[in-house]
Amino acid sequence: MPFVPVLHAEWIKIRTLRSLLCGLAGILLATTAFSAAEAGAGDHSDPLYSVFFGVGLGQIAAIAFGTTAVAAEFRGGALRLTLSAVPDRRRWFAAKATAIALPVLAVGLLTGLVTLLVGKAVLGASGPTWTEGLRGAVGCGLQLTLMALFAAGLAAVLRSGVATLSVLIPFVLIVSFVVGDLSGSVADFLPDRAGQVALHSTWDGALGPWSGLAVTALWAAAALLVGVWRIDRGDA
Repeated sequence: MPFVPVLHAEWIKIRTLRSLLCGLAGILLATTAFSAAEAGAGDHSDPLYSVFFGVGLGQIAAIAFGTTAVAAEFRGGALRLTLSAVPDRRRWFAAKATAIALPVLAVGLLTGLVTLLVGKAVLGASGPTWTEGLRGAVGCGLQLTLMALFAAGLAAVLRSGVATLSVLIPFVLIVSFVVGDLSGSVADFLPDRAGQVALHSTWDGALGPWSGLAVTALWAAAALLVGVWRIDRGDA
């Protein structure tokens, strides 16, 4: 089966599964709400980060989306049925990853723009410039997309949504910060933190806005490659 029909079939799965639609909505709501709260009450020494503070929590929703979209295939023999229609496992997984990335990117960019507008309205003259604000909005969309793909790859490796979320959510909420406190700049290269450099007005580490996103992209690519290897060699 050609790639485009496979992609269309995967998109139908996503838009007809209520939990995935809720996950997309959660990206927008969590990011915007926590960003607005921080902009209204937080330290404004880094105005861009004050505006996009909620991305750190919004990426939890993106992780849940990417994980659920892949893990659903491992329940009730769904993957067996999928592969009976699309025997080329690599083509199917490429379509699955694309069907995950496109809606998250669209929602992520919308989230970035809404968050920027809300943040500038709250901060007023002390907010970021439009130039750095739009850079932050693009960085927001890309970071959320890359984290969803990273989660999708890991879910394919572990073949379990529960296991994947049990690893990633504590990692993002706890382990990443502990490692950051203990190891300094090493934590800047972790996937959940590297891409967020684009959400800061200034940065002191080795990574800049785009190189930070490139590091997160490498993490996502590595997870997807291991995931497709696991899919290619595992039982349906």
